[in-house]
Amino acid sequence: PDGKWVAYMSDKTGEDELYIIPADGSGSEIRLTTDGHCYRYALQWSPDSKKIAFSDKNTTLWYLDIKDRQLIEIDDNPRGELRDFDWSPDSRWIAYSKPGDNDFDRIWLYSIAKATSTPITDGFTSDYEPTFDAEGKYLYFVTERNYNAILGREDFTFVDRAMQEIAVILLAEDTPSPLAPRSDEVNVGGDENDGKNGEGKKDKKKTKETTDIVIDFPGIEHRQVVLPIDAGQYGGLRSIKGRLFFFSYGLGGLSGRIGPQQNDLHVYDLEEREDNIFINKLGGYDISADGKKMIYNKDGQYGICGTSGKSGDMSKGKLKLNGMETYLDRAAEYRQIFDQVWRMQRDFFYDSNMHGVDWPKMYKRYSPIVDHVTHRFDLTYLLGELVGELSCSHTYVGGGDRFVPPASKIGLLGVDWAVDSANGRYRIGRILLGQNWVNNRRSPLTEPGVEVSEGDYILKINGHDLSITDNPYRLLGNQLGRTVTLTVNDKPTLQGAHETEVKPIGSEIGLRYYNWVEHNRRYVDSVTNGTMGYIHIPDMGSAGLNEFVRTYYAQKNKDALIIDERGNGGGFVSQLILERLRRELVGMRTSRNWEGGTVPSGVFPGPMVCLASQYSCSDGDNFPYYFQKYGIGPVIGKRTWGGVVGIRGFRPLIDGGYVTTPEFTSYNLDRQWVMENHGVEPDIEVDNLPYRVMAGIDDQLDKAIEVLRQKLVENPVKLPKRPAPPKKR
Repeated sequence: PDGKWVAYMSDKTGEDELYIIPADGSGSEIRLTTDGHCYRYALQWSPDSKKIAFSDKNTTLWYLDIKDRQLIEIDDNPRGELRDFDWSPDSRWIAYSKPGDNDFDRIWLYSIAKATSTPITDGFTSDYEPTFDAEGKYLYFVTERNYNAILGREDFTFVDRAMQEIAVILLAEDTPSPLAPRSDEVNVGGDENDGKNGEGKKDKKKTKETTDIVIDFPGIEHRQVVLPIDAGQYGGLRSIKGRLFFFSYGLGGLSGRIGPQQNDLHVYDLEEREDNIFINKLGGYDISADGKKMIYNKDGQYGICGTSGKSGDMSKGKLKLNGMETYLDRAAEYRQIFDQVWRMQRDFFYDSNMHGVDWPKMYKRYSPIVDHVTHRFDLTYLLGELVGELSCSHTYVGGGDRFVPPASKIGLLGVDWAVDSANGRYRIGRILLGQNWVNNRRSPLTEPGVEVSEGDYILKINGHDLSITDNPYRLLGNQLGRTVTLTVNDKPTLQGAHETEVKPIGSEIGLRYYNWVEHNRRYVDSVTNGTMGYIHIPDMGSAGLNEFVRTYYAQKNKDALIIDERGNGGGFVSQLILERLRRELVGMRTSRNWEGGTVPSGVFPGPMVCLASQYSCSDGDNFPYYFQKYGIGPVIGKRTWGGVVGIRGFRPLIDGGYVTTPEFTSYNLDRQWVMENHGVEPDIEVDNLPYRVMAGIDDQLDKAIEVLRQKLVENPVKLPKRPAPPKKR
């Protein structure tokens, strides 16, 4: 804050250590810590520039006194890392949040002088991002307390979104509320500021700045007010004198933003009691120690502007960074990346015993090979071999600074080509069905105005003759995003041919997936006379959840259901889907003129089976495992992948590459590890042999139909009809 030093973490010793260096470049760096043993995060200077607080991977919050190099533990937390904290303006307090046993975040205040922590929120709401105001009168924080449930359309269920508000705690008992009522009377002959907060001239003495902040703990949890802004999604709080900056985040769904909202930076003026958008659509920001300047990132451009006014002036202050260069030593970079990947697994792997692997020995085994690595592809292979020693799922490596030649953007038509050898021409063997309102399921030849039918000949593409001695995709090279003209006829001659224009797509993956699912659904519907439904769940993320919702509620009137999760790529939503499938029918609802439905709503009372395969993985392992545990129905197919130790994102490396570290897994109620490296055994094993698949036969699907038929014979499920009218007299 005094502008004299820059603080940073470096792993140059092989561990994360804290350093400072003169900001003007006039001197050498000074190493402040020597006990590095795990990852450290979130450096934050105290305002007096005498201390630095930070947290670490071992869920501990620390501060370091720079003068005596003393490292003090503030708190630790068995439920997660403590990265959310803020210094008071007098450098005597640290506010931080940590989750309690109920997983609600609670705000605590740590006294530097007394080395004690005191909670100041009650833990009945989730409260976080504590931020002192610049004068030390208030503590701002984000609180999740606005309960205004959104009800589901297909299902009578609820979700709370946009429940965040920004609250203010009054630290001293005699501090007036920043939102206290103000008199609207004209003050004749008095100070123009008198009465603005209901305290008159006495307020000037009361709000005079003092050296030390006063905090009165008795009753502090009740001295809260909420800023008068609509509930929403907020974060990124920063305070300067009389003003609070914060982000409002657009409402997001699993598949992306809902509506046009963007990340906007707001400023709330306590004097004017007014909220304004300071900079819209902002990537990030921070404020200088004196509160006068702001650095921001908007659309990839960095700039500096003042913090006064209702909006940021971005007409000046753009930073020119295109001249920044660095000397790159590839050999040193590869060594650093290797060391970091080894440390990531050591520090974050879910099992501190590393699956029984001698991890230091693995470093000694693989480390000498780094000296022989000559390019990033070699390094990626070496890293894969290293993390593979753990015999664990979700150990991925990839990316990095490597040359990848650009690919031609070939336009695709969503067809299966057929060859007419006798005439030397291509025909359209099949036009894929499409959902043209869904981007990745658009079938170009089914769109209105495109005059092409199955069996037609494609004689020319963009005026170039097409014969079976040529490749049609050659003529569609670099046509993505362009309009392509096809010369079409129902016979292999140009006479009588017509032209039609079409806009190709870049990938047929989504389209072919949709056609496979629709084929299965229609097949099940056909062979069961419409009595059975079919649902495929491609993953346990946004696509899988959306596909489940799209097809489950539309088929809840069936007698039986096939839940197919073969090839499921995993994710995290299996619990949500299982909750729907587990619902038990307990009653019926009705009205005078129409049937009301089941109790609970959205329940499926008939028999169900789950199809799984060796390509059902991650959360796609969890789904059939708990499908069995809950007794929903039998699992049919092959043993699943067997990889359930999950990750929380892709940790970046210095060259833009990534590595993952398995951190989270499950065990059963008998304290046994489950599924990892084994998978889920089906109740009924059925293999889909390749030659039968190529012949269009799905033995697993047929077995599911057979099992459900038998269940319906043994225990037919029919919803009870409305009883006779009740007689009350």
